[in-house]
Formats: sequence, C-alpha cells, structure tokens
Amino acid sequence: MTKADLIEEVSRVVEMTRKDSEVIVESIFDSIVKSLRTGDKIEIRGFGSFRTRQRQSRVGRNPKTGTRVEVPSKRIPYFKPSKELKDLVNHTAAGAESSGA
Repeated sequence: MTKADLIEEVSRVVEMTRKDSEVIVESIFDSIVKSLRTGDKIEIRGFGSFRTRQRQSRVGRNPKTGTRVEVPSKRIPYFKPSKELKDLVNHTAAGAESSGA
C-alpha cells in the first residue's frame, strides 16, 4: 500500500474529499516525524510503537572501490509491532493459507 492508496482508503471510509483525507494523513505522518526528531516514543495501542535507536560509528567499505570509509553514529527510526498486530497478521495469513489449500 502506498501513501496515495492510504489517502484514497481514508477518503472512502470516512466519506470526505480526497484533499481533506490527504491533509489528515500528512498531519499524522508529520506528527510522528516531529516526535521522533525530539526523541519521543510514539505508542499506538493495538498497532505498535515507534522510537529511535542509536547506531554507533563504525568503519565500512565502499562496495565499488573497497576503500575504508568512516560511518558516523546516527539515530535510526524503529517500529515494534504490538502483540495484537502480530496476532492479526498471523491469524489472517494462516486463515488464507488453510482456505487456499
């Protein structure tokens, strides 16, 4: 699913214009990014949590030339799905597999 698909789905389910749905989806994404930038953790019950993790600096290699490259430390976004989401995904997948056999 792309962002455009998500906007279209919100527009259809909530019965509002595509433009209004786009504003809603964009504002949700912007809020998540702003919170992660400040180091906050976002927890959406029944879905999962977003947070950042710190990666240490390391020495890497340029794949083209093979030369050593210093890779600085950085923060990376991390998503951890909730148990409910894992169960829903696995239950749906198991149900589709057993009915398709």
